[in-house]
Amino acid sequence: MLLAAITTLLLGTSLPQGPVEALAAEHPRPPSAAFRPERLRQLDLSARRGLQWLQRQQLECGSWTGIVGQKQMNDYIALSSGLLPSEQRAQGRGHMGVTALCGMAFLAGGHLPDRGEYGAVVQHTIDYVVAHVQENGFVTDAGTRMYSHAFATLFLAEVYGMAGGRPVKDALEKAVNLIVDCQNQYGGWRYNPFDRELDLSVTVCQVQALRAARNIGIKVPSETIDRAIGYVKQSRTDYGRDRGLFYYKIHGRGAYDKNREYAINAAALTALSSAGIYEPALHDPVLDFLTEEYPRVASWYGTHFYFWYGNYYACQAFFQTGGPRFERYFLRISQDLLEQQRGDGRWENSVGPGDEFSTAIACIVLQLPKQYLPIFQR
Repeated sequence: MLLAAITTLLLGTSLPQGPVEALAAEHPRPPSAAFRPERLRQLDLSARRGLQWLQRQQLECGSWTGIVGQKQMNDYIALSSGLLPSEQRAQGRGHMGVTALCGMAFLAGGHLPDRGEYGAVVQHTIDYVVAHVQENGFVTDAGTRMYSHAFATLFLAEVYGMAGGRPVKDALEKAVNLIVDCQNQYGGWRYNPFDRELDLSVTVCQVQALRAARNIGIKVPSETIDRAIGYVKQSRTDYGRDRGLFYYKIHGRGAYDKNREYAINAAALTALSSAGIYEPALHDPVLDFLTEEYPRVASWYGTHFYFWYGNYYACQAFFQTGGPRFERYFLRISQDLLEQQRGDGRWENSVGPGDEFSTAIACIVLQLPKQYLPIFQR
């Protein structure tokens, strides 16, 4: 889509102005290095190889596997309550969050259920996610928690927005209601449903899922989102050299301890943007921080979940803001992804859920210029 729009600009013809054309219009003539037609073809080819690898990894039940765990300092520890990937394969189970991200990777390429090359893959993924929506609305499998629930809800919202379908809508409404019902007294969420604790990372996942659902007509109480965005804003550092950056937690143990984490700041900015909040005073300090931190994160954590999860949100934060900073960021990360791709089409995640997780995020990022996913539409 963006490739067609840029080509049209170069040829001097015109297309009806829409989100894709508006993005292309921001770039100079000729387009910046990040969005030249030959560059976009290179990124598309890389993403296609990634999708081919993901297709080969999909289980018969429609899921993908991954370690069900949580971060512990710079490590990622499997939860005793979760099934390991080998157990998931043996039992026909899957990692709900990884599966949702893999599904979104195919949607990001414009692949819809039961249509085209990957139609069966997408439909199989939808069937799996819908089948694992519990009666109370919790979307889980193999011991996954609220992170995965949010990604599954976002996936269902993206599917419903792109292709519709009553079963998807019913499942989505249940999943949304669960998020609304278990928002705690501070306006946020934590690892498990109805948890009294909260952190910014889990909260942002829920906010993005709710906003995506609301944008395609699913009922979401405005006070739920308002309270969540209020909590995000309260997490901002008000003074000192880190003014404008966001704390991981502001309540309970560990409060006001970490405000220079790449992923947390990218996620916070994405939450504000998804709520329609664009304020230079809020955005500029974080974008400057992300720009400065990216080389360190890429060089020290290139295959670590810090890199993958952080840039899942950073690409959205930069995209929603647009302009030269977005162009420079996308040129850098897309080049890094091209260089990191393995011969079989995957990207490595040495510390984290696994290679399905990293490959899904890489494909989502590389296909950003197509703007098929609603989260990549301004």
